[in-house]
Amino acid sequence: MNRRYKILFLLFAIALSANGKNFYKIYNPDSCLYNPKRLRTVIISESAVYASSLYFLNNLWYKDYPRSSFHFFNDNKEWLQMDKLGHATTSYSIGLLGYEALKWCGADNKKAIWYGGSLGSLYLLTIEVLDGLSSEWGFSLGDFSANTFGSAVFISQQLAWNEQRIKFKWFYHQTEFPKYRPDLLGSNLQENILKDYNGQTYWLSANISSFIKKNTKFPKWLNVAVGYGAEGMIGGNENAEVHNGITMPYFKRYRQFYISPDIDFTKIKTKSKILKLVFYTINFLKFPAPALEYSKEKKFRFIPVYF
Repeated sequence: MNRRYKILFLLFAIALSANGKNFYKIYNPDSCLYNPKRLRTVIISESAVYASSLYFLNNLWYKDYPRSSFHFFNDNKEWLQMDKLGHATTSYSIGLLGYEALKWCGADNKKAIWYGGSLGSLYLLTIEVLDGLSSEWGFSLGDFSANTFGSAVFISQQLAWNEQRIKFKWFYHQTEFPKYRPDLLGSNLQENILKDYNGQTYWLSANISSFIKKNTKFPKWLNVAVGYGAEGMIGGNENAEVHNGITMPYFKRYRQFYISPDIDFTKIKTKSKILKLVFYTINFLKFPAPALEYSKEKKFRFIPVYF
């Protein structure tokens, strides 16, 4: 259920990035004065994305299941909480886009922080309510808390430092698990990326130079990131021994923790407007790099290049 938010985030990002040939100015929004025309464009674009994504979501998830009275559902133990990191990351990322879109319009900084930064959790709240009205799912307080946390991480940093020194990031690598449960984990690469939590890693990436003296020669683009992943999951709460009459292999479910260098692409200086847009667009991805992993299953392990 929760993996669908990545689809919505991608739709949201694509719609905003297509918002006119001057979208690259989001990269330096403080240079813009209040522009009602831009504000109308942003509102119309975001409204269109909101409506179309809900329509898409209804056709994909809800239409085949009966409606119900509003109810709650506790899914906090599912997927070793990987889905909750997905919620927080999505909420944070949409809030970042919402803030910068408003600053591009020349909005007041604090209003942009609160209105734009809250956009992710408000948007996902709508979907939580729809879950609460579906017999298949229910309103998840865990998801709601993760959504709120993602927005809070963005807003608190913007209020304290007027910049994002610590960013949520994400990456995916293929695993062996989808072949055992393609119904849950996807039957092709596109579905695997969205559904296979075993191959996803969520990161908090901190920009080192932001925490030291401004006149330092330390590379402004160099980050250090801590990551969280999990493996061995072919079911939400537990791994079924038999599925559709087929005996499943035994997999131990366990958590993974990482530390790795990273790159903040938005800190790389370039005069190219195209490169600025490219750097901004890919900055939600953790850069593949050496990583130190710790898990109870494998203890400490050095990985030369971790995706």
